[in-house]
Amino acid sequence: MKLAIFASGQGSNFSAIVKAIKDGKIKVGLVVLVCDKPEARVISRAKKAKTAVILVKREDFSGRAEFEAAIIQRLKSYKIGLICLAGFMRMLSPGFVRKYHNRIMNIHPSLLPAFKGSHAIKDALDAAVPFTGVTVHFVDEEMDHGPVILQQKVRITSKDTLASLEKRIHSVEHKLYPRAIRFFCEGKIKVRGRKVEISNP
Repeated sequence: MKLAIFASGQGSNFSAIVKAIKDGKIKVGLVVLVCDKPEARVISRAKKAKTAVILVKREDFSGRAEFEAAIIQRLKSYKIGLICLAGFMRMLSPGFVRKYHNRIMNIHPSLLPAFKGSHAIKDALDAAVPFTGVTVHFVDEEMDHGPVILQQKVRITSKDTLASLEKRIHSVEHKLYPRAIRFFCEGKIKVRGRKVEISNP
């Protein structure tokens, strides 16, 4: 199994996945990082991990179709079995998602379907809910919507700030994402409609 990670930012989940692979917790080959931001810190993390980098800037293309076609073309030689989105700040088109049907995972900092979008942690804090969490899900044609693979609660306390809650959520992300990837690579995941079944987790 060969893995590609798509990321646009700091890359903390990228590093967590790399560590899990190096520690032998996931039997997968991390072969390439796909990034759309040349200034993203994740690129330096990838180089340190001796991982190939595909840099594809959206502004170099006339539209999303050309942008995604370039990514697909450059991924061909890697024979990717699984794509993991880790802070990739681009919505993938229905055509791209269909090409990799149930082979694209995303991690989101809430208990979906609650608090979708890019401000999920702040939205949960502002809503004064007693807990939020982390979701790993397959990507479908809608934003933050695909079949849920794993979820874990994170309690919100009265003393929480955005920074403190982010820190706890990221800590959970760094454990939950590698676990979901491991289940996929071990063939333990079956998708039936919107329901994900995991055998012998």
